[in-house]
Amino acid sequence: MGFEWLALAAAFLWAISSLISVTPARHLGPFAYSRWRMGCVTLMLSAMALFTGGWTSLEMSHLWPMVLSGFIGIFIGDTALFACFNRMGPRQAGLLFSCHALFSAVLGYWIFSETMAGWELVGAVLVFSGVAIAIFFGRKKTGQHDWETVKGSIWIAIGLGLTAALCQALGGVIAKPVMQTSVDPIAASAVRMATAFIAHCALRMMRLPIAYPTRSINPRILGIVALNGFLAMAVGMTLILYALQEGNVGMVALLSSTTPIMILPLLWLYTKQRPNRNAWIGAILAVIGTCLIVSG
Repeated sequence: MGFEWLALAAAFLWAISSLISVTPARHLGPFAYSRWRMGCVTLMLSAMALFTGGWTSLEMSHLWPMVLSGFIGIFIGDTALFACFNRMGPRQAGLLFSCHALFSAVLGYWIFSETMAGWELVGAVLVFSGVAIAIFFGRKKTGQHDWETVKGSIWIAIGLGLTAALCQALGGVIAKPVMQTSVDPIAASAVRMATAFIAHCALRMMRLPIAYPTRSINPRILGIVALNGFLAMAVGMTLILYALQEGNVGMVALLSSTTPIMILPLLWLYTKQRPNRNAWIGAILAVIGTCLIVSG
């Protein structure tokens, strides 16, 4: 499987997990939710790496870049993303988060001299244009579902979404050189998750108010958290690391930024509210662009 399909598979898993995450994120709050999620995923990935022997591929030179990548991309980025989810719902938060593709492309060009040409460039423009149309014109004017309603200041929500996108881009750029070595992506992903989990535990031990859950966890919420973590982080983020072994940062980020487009039919099924015409126009452009990139 080429890196293009790996990135698209990750985007689809993120779309599913975005819908799953709304209930537990609002129940626990963004910091407590991220802490429980990272704890579950750290256990999953550590066990997988132990079973496959992936831990033996890690060297000391790999460790600190992955720790930094996990701290920025997951601890800061993921927590900001779920804070954004709580304020403006999965579709709008996902659209803001898709800006990580633009940030990644700029950073990839600046740091790794990565470029796009020919049909890849045409496809990239179509994907970005499709996502942008869905962002700016895809919102319904009336009869919105609760997930589409902005809670609190919209500017704080936008700031959280863009922070999450920038941190995701930085996390990928930092991880890229390590992923071009013989390191096992599952073990590398486990290091990133463990870093985020330890950072969340440190906040809780310091008794900071933001680290406390808004409501107590229960078996149902814990089950949803574990399922979400498995789909989005244990599988989805590991697929991204596999994709980074072959593809450039900007292209992997661009393809994985199609998550908001994949959310559209899932939201339609869940909320029974059909997205408006502009949202579908954006989706069609993104799909055409993706086809050009994959076939190119």
